[in-house]
Amino acid sequence: MPRFTYTARSANGKTVEATLEAPSRKDAARLLAARGLQTVRLMETGGGPAATPTKKSAGASLLEDFAPAPKTGPASFSSDLQLPFLQSLSDLIGAGMPAGEAVRLLSTRLQEPQLRALCIALWERLSEGLPLSHAMESVPGVFATHAINLVAAGEATGNLREVLTRLIDHYTAQREMRRLITAAMAYPVFICVVAIGVILFFIFFLLPRLQTLLSSLGGKMPWATRALVGLSDFILHYGIIVAVGIVLGAVFFWRWRKTQRGRDATDEAVLKFPFAGRFVIASTVHNFSSTLAVLLENGVTTAEALRMTERTIANRSLQRAFSEATGRVLEGEALSQSLAKTNCFPPLVIDRLAVGESTGQLAPSLRSIAGSYQDELRRQIKMFTQVISSGVLLFAFSFVAFIAYAIVSAVFQVSASFKF
Repeated sequence: MPRFTYTARSANGKTVEATLEAPSRKDAARLLAARGLQTVRLMETGGGPAATPTKKSAGASLLEDFAPAPKTGPASFSSDLQLPFLQSLSDLIGAGMPAGEAVRLLSTRLQEPQLRALCIALWERLSEGLPLSHAMESVPGVFATHAINLVAAGEATGNLREVLTRLIDHYTAQREMRRLITAAMAYPVFICVVAIGVILFFIFFLLPRLQTLLSSLGGKMPWATRALVGLSDFILHYGIIVAVGIVLGAVFFWRWRKTQRGRDATDEAVLKFPFAGRFVIASTVHNFSSTLAVLLENGVTTAEALRMTERTIANRSLQRAFSEATGRVLEGEALSQSLAKTNCFPPLVIDRLAVGESTGQLAPSLRSIAGSYQDELRRQIKMFTQVISSGVLLFAFSFVAFIAYAIVSAVFQVSASFKF
């Protein structure tokens, strides 16, 4: 039977190095999980006498009690599963369960189909001897790179529970920010839909009837009525063409933005808009500060943490600015001085960062900055929704008032043309 040399970590954090015999690498990994050990390294070193097929070893009988869930075919998973998986895993590890056994239990007990399928896929890889971080990396589209690296660091240092807690806090804050933005945009979108509906009702339903009535009565219509009728005729005759043109233009713009040149141009242009630029910068600084704080708190070196955080920046123009700052830090410049040259941080924030850097409290300073920018983002979102809502309402009311004026003025002019 093959012999395996392994390095594993017990539930109390003690490192164990020994050898064991198992029919296969997968069976060896499962046997270690059954013993409550978390595999760090597992290598096949040789084979012993072959086992007869009619007799089961004690290890094999024990492994039968820990058989994995049925294997699944290739599947694609969403990144939305990352946070609930980490929360479920943290709860079990916090109760004293090894990571591998926690994933195995989740693969059989979870009720949500997609999350359970993810745990089954991870357990299949864990049962083959892969560490949790490698198993997470082998499932594409779910786990962020820095999350995988932090889990690997937690496995190496025995602080996996603490790493998971910080990751959960980080991703929970990001999720709440996305929910805040979505909720804040719901009211302006509703107002826009109602305003467009009212305008289309007047143009397609009311105005044609009014035009028929006024034409039958005769007389010259006032300028406002003629303009309104002309707009209605234009939309009725050419509205489809305009709509198709807008859709084609949007598709062309979307495909152009997918190119390297288009992405660079649009990302740079959005920074020049008064509100959008401030919001993108504030969002980037918030994400940069919170992510870098999580990485530094979990023992990642400053250089590697900066490189990993830099890759999470969505705006290409800002990503280049932070990449240049990272290069200056690697050349020996202070982080606060390098970030000041990105022109994204106010002087007061840079001062707070410099103080944290000089006192060895860089990660807490970054967390404080992230909290400040989270409040700034909430303020900007609130102001944006108020401006959009007020603007849409003002436009809708103005258009309805113009329609009312056109109708009333036409009725008065037609009435004045009659002689009694």
